[in-house]
Amino acid sequence: MSHGLVPDHDTAALVYDWNGKDRRGPVLRKRPRFVDETIRDGLQSPSVIDPTIEQKMELVRLMDRLGIDVVDLGLPGAGPRAVEDVERLCRFIQEEGLRIRPNCAARTVAADIRPVIEISERVGMPIEVTAFIGSSPIRAYAEDWDVDRLERLTRDAIRLVVDAGLPASFVTEDTTRSHPRTLDRLFRAAIEEGATRLVLCDTCGHATPDGVRNLLHFTRALLRALDVEDKVELDWHGHNDRGHALPLTLFALEWGIDRAHGCALGIGERVGNTSMDLLLLNLYLLGELDPERHDLSCLVEYVRKTSEYTGVPIHPSYPLAGRDAFRTATGVHAAAVIKAESKGDLALADRVYSSVPARHFGRQQEIEIGHYSGRSNVVHWLRSHGYEPEDALVDRIFEQAKRGNRTLEESEIRAIIERAS
Repeated sequence: MSHGLVPDHDTAALVYDWNGKDRRGPVLRKRPRFVDETIRDGLQSPSVIDPTIEQKMELVRLMDRLGIDVVDLGLPGAGPRAVEDVERLCRFIQEEGLRIRPNCAARTVAADIRPVIEISERVGMPIEVTAFIGSSPIRAYAEDWDVDRLERLTRDAIRLVVDAGLPASFVTEDTTRSHPRTLDRLFRAAIEEGATRLVLCDTCGHATPDGVRNLLHFTRALLRALDVEDKVELDWHGHNDRGHALPLTLFALEWGIDRAHGCALGIGERVGNTSMDLLLLNLYLLGELDPERHDLSCLVEYVRKTSEYTGVPIHPSYPLAGRDAFRTATGVHAAAVIKAESKGDLALADRVYSSVPARHFGRQQEIEIGHYSGRSNVVHWLRSHGYEPEDALVDRIFEQAKRGNRTLEESEIRAIIERAS
């Protein structure tokens, strides 16, 4: 089934694409897979509202339509409410026959892992356990931890998960600031106890592209040395403290990571996680998403509902879903869009001043009127709102805009029209 979201080739001959220069073959080595952390890590933001269970269900539905592979349902070790929500969401996934699979976060302690095992047994559904432990020297110093303790906790936790017959993922918090000797020891311990996935975390948003590449080379070399390259997969989990989260996640996928983590709207602790919606958008534009699996027609809805349910506002300039994403009041920009529309070419109008095809995602180009506008802005606005652009009316609106210091609101423009009539 096609959802009508296929790469737009109408304007390809009019764009010189430096992005593909010297590239040979596809961007990614394998099909990208995704873990959505919106209703777990995303809710650790101190500014969010915890959505209702019905709202979480709606977000999981949207994740499933988007082709996201796994959803982190929460941390049952946090208490009875978390247990109840996770169990209800697991049953919901079963009842609706969704393709998306559940996982749960847990500290490397039995008190966190046992509730996940018990939920899995009650619902009759495997739940991937992502057991995490701080691994960086700065964290160890602050907590008075030593590596012997970290290894013991790692082994006990992974063994408990594996003995319960659940998929075991091992998460080193702050991987990008951890010493290779510590990572070597902890990774080996987790794999020896049966972990089939390592999650590399840029918990504090510290990494640069060099850091991601070096960490991946180190980890792959270890997997080769242990002869488990075909048995243990790698995830990337990024945070945005330095503004690098999205590009680093794209690099990690390009360099062969198996799964990428993210949150709708990039919400999360401090400055947030990798933005899942922007990750999907960029992979779509790179031609790396299968439209039969990934229905991106609901991508804007996914962001807007996350914003509504969590109370996190969408910045006006936020890509794709932001109010201003396809909106301009600047004369020269508006003129180019208007001229493209006059040719009857909506694809051209979408791309002449944007790299994102608005109409593919239920958005459209919007021409507004402000102090940087030209007369063509006024004419276009009037016509698109059903008014005849008579010269005297255009002059009045244009003069009002030039006297101001911002874009005119629709109500202000309509008031001028009413006075003129």
